[in-house]
Amino acid sequence: MFATINETQIFYTIDMPAKNPENAPWVTFITGITNDTTMWDGQIGALKDQFCILRFDLPGQGESQVRQGDYSVETLAQDTLGLLDHLKIAKTNLVALGLGSPIAMRLAIDHPERVISLAPCCCRAKMEPEFAAMWHKLMESVKQNGIASIVENTAQRWFSEDFKVAYPKVIDRVRQMISKTSVEGYLGNVSAFLGTNLDHEVHKISIPTIFIGGAEDKVGGPEHIMAAIAAKVKNSIHALVPHAAHIANLQNEEGFNQILKDFLEKQNKIV
Repeated sequence: MFATINETQIFYTIDMPAKNPENAPWVTFITGITNDTTMWDGQIGALKDQFCILRFDLPGQGESQVRQGDYSVETLAQDTLGLLDHLKIAKTNLVALGLGSPIAMRLAIDHPERVISLAPCCCRAKMEPEFAAMWHKLMESVKQNGIASIVENTAQRWFSEDFKVAYPKVIDRVRQMISKTSVEGYLGNVSAFLGTNLDHEVHKISIPTIFIGGAEDKVGGPEHIMAAIAAKVKNSIHALVPHAAHIANLQNEEGFNQILKDFLEKQNKIV
C-alpha cells in the first residue's frame, strides 16, 4: 500500500491480529539505510497475535518514492509522523534500527504523546568523525559507480563471519534488498545519517525505552556507544542480543524477538 506523505509516495504494510485487532496496541518498525520492510519479516510471527504492526520504506528505499529535496533525521521523523496521522494511529510503540533509531528518538523527544515505548536498536545518537569517514567513502563510491558498488561491502559489514558462512541464503536475500535502493535514496538517507546529532537531547526522552544491541556489533552500534546513550535516558534498559552483529534481528532472530517481545508486553500490559 502507498500513502502520499510530504509529497512523497511512501510504501507501507500492515499486519493485524486475527482476533480483536481494534483493541491491539500498535508497533511501528523503522528501517535503516538500504533496508526495506522485509528486514522485519522475522519479527512479525512473534508479535502479530498481540499487536497491530506497521512497517514502511524510507524515501528512495524499497518501494518508496525518492524524495525531492534534502533528507534529514527531522524530515524523516516528520514522514513517520505524517504516516501515523494518515493511518489515524494515535499512539504506537516504536522499534528502529540504524538510521531508523535517531528517527525514532527524534519522534520520542518531540512527540512523546504519540509514543508508547521506544526500542532503538544497533545505533548511535551522534555521528563521530571516524564513522562519518566510512560513509563519505561509500557515498563517493555510489556517486561514481552506483549502488552495486557497495552491496557486498554493506552485506559483509552487517554480520559476523561465522553467520555469513553458515547462512549464505540469508546473505543473498540481504544483497537483493540492498540492491533495490535507489542512488538518490541512498545518498539522501546517508546524508541524513551523517547529520545525526541527538547526543545532547536524548536525556529528554521520557517514555519507557530499551536500547537493543548486537553483542558482536563492532561498527554500527557498538556496545560501549549504546551503553553510553542508555545511561543518559532515565530508567532505560540496555540489552544485548547474543551471537549477533549489526543487523541483530536477522542474525539472531529468536534472541532479538525474545528481548523485544518481553519489553513490549510489559509496556503494553499484555499478560
